[in-house]
Parts: sequence; structure tokens; C-alpha cells
Amino acid sequence: MQPSAFVLFGGTGDLAKRKIFPALYNLFLDGKLPERFAIVALGRKPFNDELFRQHVKESLGRFSRREGANAAAMAEFAACIQYHAMDAGDPQGYERLRSLLEQREEELGLTGNRLFYLSVAPEHFGPIAARIRQSGLADGGGWTRLVIEKPFGHDLASARALSAALHVSFPPEDVYYIDHYLGKPMVQNLQSLIASNPVLKAVLNNRYVANVQITASETVGVEERAGYYDRAGALRDMFQNHMLQLLMMIARRAEGYDKRQVMESVYPVNRDEAANHVVRAQYTAGSVAGRTVPGYLQEPGVDPGSATDTYFAARLMLDDPIWRGVPFYIRTGKRMKEKATKIVVVFKNPLESRLPEAPARNYLIVNIQPNPSLDFRLNLSGLDGELQPLSLQPANRGEEEPEAYELLLRDALLGDPTFFAKWEEIELSWKWVQPILDAFANRLAPLHTYPAGSNGPAAADHLLAEDGHVWFETAEANPAVGVSPAGETISVAYEH
Repeated sequence: MQPSAFVLFGGTGDLAKRKIFPALYNLFLDGKLPERFAIVALGRKPFNDELFRQHVKESLGRFSRREGANAAAMAEFAACIQYHAMDAGDPQGYERLRSLLEQREEELGLTGNRLFYLSVAPEHFGPIAARIRQSGLADGGGWTRLVIEKPFGHDLASARALSAALHVSFPPEDVYYIDHYLGKPMVQNLQSLIASNPVLKAVLNNRYVANVQITASETVGVEERAGYYDRAGALRDMFQNHMLQLLMMIARRAEGYDKRQVMESVYPVNRDEAANHVVRAQYTAGSVAGRTVPGYLQEPGVDPGSATDTYFAARLMLDDPIWRGVPFYIRTGKRMKEKATKIVVVFKNPLESRLPEAPARNYLIVNIQPNPSLDFRLNLSGLDGELQPLSLQPANRGEEEPEAYELLLRDALLGDPTFFAKWEEIELSWKWVQPILDAFANRLAPLHTYPAGSNGPAAADHLLAEDGHVWFETAEANPAVGVSPAGETISVAYEH
């Protein structure tokens, strides 16, 4: 890897403490950082270098995936870090930062390669990018890259404004939009899994697949994020970015078919018809893991009259010869029964239309978290025997599995944008979501409720039942429930 400097705006923030510094430390331990490497952390708190390094060591002890504290390694890693107190809105601060950075580069023999990571509120993205360019910080003599965290806007118009502001200062190829779901090893392995297994590739199409279900459920509530979450909700916080990226990853099973093309092929939903294709809901009081928890409206910091969605589900269809007719059901929610992110491919059963008691369907389950694995539920009983599903799971390295931020930070330093969101994908995602936001704003889609600790609202079950399908956990509990005849094509009115 080329010698480089990592400049972190928001160095004293929660994301830096929990994810960024632990990821850099783990890369350091694995020898996956450049031999000559500098970290400059920026923040408004009055730390000096020594106090900040101690702060970083404490965060590594708490949040690194490595067991136990290696004092010598931590000290060696911390020595790479310098702290610079500055207000990101002060132009003079950038001049002082440039002087500090140039001095550090000269000391270490660096070549002017600089990665700027903006772990700050989104309203600061454009102004910081402009001041980096105006101050000459982007002209160090090597490559310069800008990494930003979601949210990438709060609607289509603001997302486009953000892109325009960033691209005034940085060419599009130098802006890396980080989506940590794309850093999860099981997500990154999807394409190689399909490409290296001709059997999988042969059956992942509308001839054999009845439907695809993508789920990201959380058991936690809003915790300390009420100020942000009550303005965002599940649709903006999870669906527009993480969930649609997972859709793009599983649907691009053909070579030469990129994620942008997948998103372009999704049938749009008209604002006035949104309620027929999406479900929004909010959790009420309930029990999670045996513990009584309050409803969303009783959470600290939440407006008692809030209509924010904590659950969102949608049915999407693709205008694509490989997937045409196959519904993709996507859902995400807080205070659910279990914490899990998974993709379930439900295969058709050609015997359903010919036998009164046909064997259960087969499933491919891509478990993304908390325990990454592949789970094949295969019917091995034949026509006469008792159903005996087979579960196949590869070995899991557990604690030694690199975390998403480790993989993504290394890719950013290498200049590999493969597993970063592309601006075209982000814009297309907002374009699909915007009519639904308009429907919410005009009260054209009802706000359902669901008790904390459940699998979500009944309306989400009805969304699948309209097509003759059920959610995977329902089918798993009772394989005979809710199956439609083999080869049935779902007829839904969409506006293209």
C-alpha cells in the first residue's frame, strides 16, 4: 500500500470511538496498513496528542474485536495519531491543518496521498469539502479521496444538492460513499458465491424462484438517537440505503449486470398507490427477550405525537428478464423479535399444483448477521417419506472475521470503490423512495402498530398473502401455510 495520511473529521465522535479507530487498529495488527502511515484526528475538544491517544486506547480496549488488551501494540498504533483541535467552520483552521499535515508528511517521508474521512453531520459535508479544496489540502502531490457517511440527503432534492456540492470540490471518482452493509463479509461474498457455483447461478431466476425476502430486524429501540431518528424513520435510516443495496447485490447475479442496472429495473410506485405496495408501522409497548420495554412514543426524546415509522416493508418488482414476475419483499424494523439480517430465496415447488400434500419448498438463506452463514433448507424426503430439511453451514471464524469497517477502510486506502455505494445508485434509490415519502407526507399510507418483541404488523403479512406467499418464519413454523401454485405469476399494477 502506498504511504498515506488519514485525516478524520469527527475524531472525538461516537463512530470514531466504536468503529473507525478499532478498525484501523485491527488493520494495523494484521499488517494491512501502509508501513508509513499517519492519522490526524480533528475535533473541537481541547485534547493534546497524549490525552487523545489515551482516549483512543480506551476505545480500543472496549470496542476492538481482539480479545484482551495488547498494551505494546496499542502504544505503537497510538503513536501514529496526532490530534488537531479545530472548528470545521473556521477557514483558518484548515490553513493550520495543512501546515501540520505537511510537517507530518515530511517527518515520515509520505508522498502527499491523503484520505479525508467525514464522520460529521451531513450538513457539513459540502462546506468541509469546499474548504479542503480551497485551502490546498487536496493538493498534496499524491491522490486525494473523500469518504462520507450516510445519510446522503433526506429526500431526492437534498441528495442531488449534496452531490452537486461535493462534486464542485472533488471529482465523482474521488468521493467514496460508505455503506457499512456493503462491508459485511457475507455481502461481499455473494457474487463470488454465485459465480463459483453454477448450480446456484442456474436456479436464481424467475423459472425457479417464487420470491425473495430481505430482512433487517433489530431488537433495540432508538436508544440515544431519538433526535435523529424521529426525523428520519426506518424508510430513510435503513431502507433507502442498506436494504436497497442488499436488493442490488442479490439481484445482480449475471455477469456484466451492475447494481445501477438493477435499481433502474425496479418498477416505480406511484404516490397515490403506495399504500398497496408498502407498509409502515410504529412499535408499541411489549416484551423483548423477557424484558418489558416502552412503546416508541414513550421513548425519551421522541415527540409524543410522532408519526415516525420504526418499521417499513415493501414489495418490489423488477422489469428484468431474469427476475420478471418474482416479488422481492424487503422489511426492516426496530424492537423486533430477533436481531438478524438475512436474505431468503424461496424456491418454487413444481409439485404444489399436482399433489394435495406436496413436500415443503426449498430455501437458500444468506445469514448476514449476527452469525454469517449459508443455510440450505432442502427437502430430502421424496414423495412418501417425512419431511427432513437439511441445514448446511460453513465454518465460521467468529471473532477473527474482519468487520465491515476494516474491509471498507482498507479498500478506500487502496482506491478500490467496488464495495462503496455509487452516486448513481444513491440517486436511483431516492428516486424510488420519493413518491413514498410524498405519500407519507400527504397521509396516503396508514401508520400501523406492532407490539415490541413481535415480527411486525399484521399488515406486512397481508402484503405477502395478497400474492399467495408468507414470511419465512411463518413457513418455517408451518410449511403447509400460504403457498401458491408453482409458476404463478404475480399480477400487480405498476406505473413505469
